[in-house]
Amino acid sequence: MATFQIEGGHQLKGDIHPQGAKNEALQILCGVLLTPEKVTISNLPDIIDVNKLIMILDHLGVKVEKLQKGTYTFQADELDLKYLESKKFKEEGSSIRGSIMIVGPLLARFGKGYIPRPGGDKIGRRRLDTHFDGFIKLGAKFRYNKEERFYGVEAPNGLKGTDMLLNEASVTGTANIVMAAVLAQGKTTIYNAACEPYLQQLCKMMVRMGANIKGIGSNLLTIEGVEKIGGCDHRILPDMIEIGSWIGLAAMTQSEITIKNVSWEDLGLIPVTFRKLGITLERKGDDIYIPAHTDGYTIDTFIDGSFMTISDAPWPGFTPDLLSIVLVTAIQAKGEVLIHQKMFESRLFFTDKLMDMGAKIILCDPHRATVIGHDFKSTLKATTMTSPDIRAGVSLLIAALSAKGTSTIHNIEQIDRGYENIDDRLRKIGAKIKRID
Repeated sequence: MATFQIEGGHQLKGDIHPQGAKNEALQILCGVLLTPEKVTISNLPDIIDVNKLIMILDHLGVKVEKLQKGTYTFQADELDLKYLESKKFKEEGSSIRGSIMIVGPLLARFGKGYIPRPGGDKIGRRRLDTHFDGFIKLGAKFRYNKEERFYGVEAPNGLKGTDMLLNEASVTGTANIVMAAVLAQGKTTIYNAACEPYLQQLCKMMVRMGANIKGIGSNLLTIEGVEKIGGCDHRILPDMIEIGSWIGLAAMTQSEITIKNVSWEDLGLIPVTFRKLGITLERKGDDIYIPAHTDGYTIDTFIDGSFMTISDAPWPGFTPDLLSIVLVTAIQAKGEVLIHQKMFESRLFFTDKLMDMGAKIILCDPHRATVIGHDFKSTLKATTMTSPDIRAGVSLLIAALSAKGTSTIHNIEQIDRGYENIDDRLRKIGAKIKRID
């Protein structure tokens, strides 16, 4: 288990380049299974979750070639489907939640798909019902081996288009069902579909490959099935969650930072939400410039004077992955804010570690926390803590970089799952951070 040692209390300065988007990369990588032709993907982040999925594709028989940093070709023309029922796959597939999205394309192309119960962050219940309900509506038969915790769907006679209303606007569920539907017979309509930019990217890639998808960017997708699709080139968007993390870091450490090439059009409510905390963000071309907030930042109130509530919602609402970052950023703001995490009931439990550092936080229940800002009148104190999941881990890292003294964060493999070489990149802008294996 690796550890970060962080000497906090230093201002940072410089440019930082966001990595490719983790959540998009996992969808796009599964999409290469839809075609026997070559697919080239660029701007892939070098992180644990993405590398694990590439390894699974390689063991499945996909020809993987690394052209340069972040750019790979994939060709799924000779797959070994027996691997899907092997002990090796049950071990490897269960270590990453994104592996669930290989089921849709395999079901569409080969009439069967299997997956062990996937892993990922321990942030509360993360049901798979949406995925499998969609496959069943398309005509697949579902089976579950309770002892081995192993899921399977089979459609030996192919899938048939249908109308469906998703029971939740699940991003990975929508991605999985869309990948299955593009090769189904006839028309599929998906109501209450997720419409995050990363799902839009997947749909646009499949359209370039020959799929027929209408309504991209909306909650109603219409898919006319085609017999086959081909290869293409695709570039991953910059990671909006990392961009939000750097905004919070700049504010908490009162640092002057420029985040480069952020794809402003795909950020949605992220800039607006951080501005509600009083943070100054300037758009310079496609960059975000954050000046040093040496005079602090003040949280907005509602028109009637009541204090601000920030909550998550399906896109175009505010992404739940950034609520942990907003919460930690509010610790040094002037004012109060209620953080309402609607989607996952365990995501706010990391706040006890922030309270140990001196943060004024009231955990109201598993879904809500009130933060009373310090306004930089007192600093957080260094401590030793353990990262419970990716986003909480980075929130603790931001807190440690703003704290007085030297903090230790254990289990940083959780952070490495979603952030590429984060310690190296932070050192380049002045952070005092050391990795200890």
